[in-house]
Amino acid sequence: MQNQFDVVIIGSGAGGAPIAHELAKKGKSVLVLEKGPLIRPQYQTPNGRSEFKRDELIASGPEKILALPEVANNGVSYYSSHVEPDLNDEPHVYRDRDGQDRATLEGYTAQVVGGGTQLYGGVSFRFSETDFKLRSFNEGRNDIREDPNGDVKREARDWPFTYDDLEPYYTKTEELIGINGTVANQLKRFSRDVYQPPLSTNGISEFAKRGMELLARQINPAQPVDPYRTPLAVITRDHAPSGRKVPADPESAKTSYVNRYGDPLGLKSSTWVSLLAPVQDLPNFTIRCNCMATRITYENGRANRVFYLDPSGQERSVEGKIIVVACSGIESIRLLKLSATLDSGFDTAINHSGLLGAYFMTHCFGGASARMPDRFDKSIALDADWATDCCSTTDFLRSNGLWAGGALYNNTSDEALPLSLFRTMGAQDLDTLWRGFMQSTGVRGEALMTYLDDNFGRGLSVSFMANQVPQRSNRIELHPTVKDKWGRPVAHILKTWHSHDIYLMDLYAECAGRVLRLGGQALGGSFVFEGQGASYMAENGLARIANHILGGARMGTDPADSVLDKFCRAWQFDNLYVTDGSAMPTSGSGNPTNTIEANSFRVADHLLTRI
Repeated sequence: MQNQFDVVIIGSGAGGAPIAHELAKKGKSVLVLEKGPLIRPQYQTPNGRSEFKRDELIASGPEKILALPEVANNGVSYYSSHVEPDLNDEPHVYRDRDGQDRATLEGYTAQVVGGGTQLYGGVSFRFSETDFKLRSFNEGRNDIREDPNGDVKREARDWPFTYDDLEPYYTKTEELIGINGTVANQLKRFSRDVYQPPLSTNGISEFAKRGMELLARQINPAQPVDPYRTPLAVITRDHAPSGRKVPADPESAKTSYVNRYGDPLGLKSSTWVSLLAPVQDLPNFTIRCNCMATRITYENGRANRVFYLDPSGQERSVEGKIIVVACSGIESIRLLKLSATLDSGFDTAINHSGLLGAYFMTHCFGGASARMPDRFDKSIALDADWATDCCSTTDFLRSNGLWAGGALYNNTSDEALPLSLFRTMGAQDLDTLWRGFMQSTGVRGEALMTYLDDNFGRGLSVSFMANQVPQRSNRIELHPTVKDKWGRPVAHILKTWHSHDIYLMDLYAECAGRVLRLGGQALGGSFVFEGQGASYMAENGLARIANHILGGARMGTDPADSVLDKFCRAWQFDNLYVTDGSAMPTSGSGNPTNTIEANSFRVADHLLTRI
């Protein structure tokens, strides 16, 4: 078995696959280590059947009981799918408001080739130009709200490159990954429009579009910023770079099975179908699935070996001229910290600044919901139809005392099927799926039919994603007592919301609520506004991550103030790179996958100058 490569990449998702794709095409020997299995869509299998199961749709596996005596929620029931870790085997643990530790599935995207891109909704925003220069944007301001200790000015960081530097790679990502949407009305500069055309909208989304238009006119009557079709990583036309074909009627791609769950058709642009499958037959490309990286070792300024467990549980190792860590945020930090505990040289090099694990971020997020009088078939939809940048202009941020902005978009296919309606009743995150339904003992018989009639096909929601203030105290550590099934410390999430985060979330939740109220006004009394809110309000609000796992190994220009340089290379290593969301200095104003992929393509170009 080959054990020496030009590049060893740990993780096959948004941070790793672009590098694997680019370097393999250039003739470099590439090994991808992936902890999970390869699950193929139907067009790639000999029998024409997708290898995805439907339990990732409804978390319908058997009820399990948490058996971790070290945590406060020991004994609770939970449900998982075949692409998530078993909570008893590999929990993440977070410190709750009461000071007690609780186990959570939050922070795991998916253990499968393609990572979270196999299961995400595909929302693929670019970050705004301001997102890349938040220290510069906030210097000299005296109008920032809810920041009593001056944390924003002290902790905000500019990225070590600009939007203009990343823009060609955004374009490359949108072309090679396969994204549909519209450029018009986005407040970002596009050098080229390579989006595929969006499919027609679902009728329920028109209320959100109208509300966004009216909100924009309230915010800036002179120059309203109108909505645009949400960029989604789903192909709507044949995609030459990956060889994928769409159905004869592209509109038939509008199904919740494509966009929110494991896509049996391969139309959702996961990194497997868009980047790795096109190079899988190259003799210089190797992917080893069901292989878990356990540690990286260090010698003479270099990461010299990656150790991993193969599918049989046997430990093996490989060498790479370049080693790329892209395990998805929390697990990347954990792998680096585990390596440091086992190798003093690695420890000294990776912890030179004392910042590994610090400045962990997710996103400020939340939204609003309403019930419409008419019923729509929400299973004939992609994840989101309309988005707006009207709440991210410089004038909006300054006039509201905000340090940074966010994006608003409507959820079209949420609660698309009766099972998903019950599964998410009262749910707050992955840990509470089914709990609301199980505890609503009155929802049976006639009451169940009434609940379905009142709710199914009528729900409309608007979500926001926005920047979270970086705090050094928000961090990932190794838990002192809880171990995984291999005896290794699990990730310990220590995280709070800053007072400005709460102010920002309340403001954006109000904007989301205004979108729905304005869009529903024409319906009169038949329109029911259900409410608005944000993640910090949840019972387990400190664990709410939305699987946007960012920071902890931030890049920068000063070795004393960052873990990585501008090309995501660990400062004290010649050849160790970290390219998933953990490299981000700030969290950005929208869903991060497009930016992670674009940055990974940027790093790939840099690596080609080194090998």
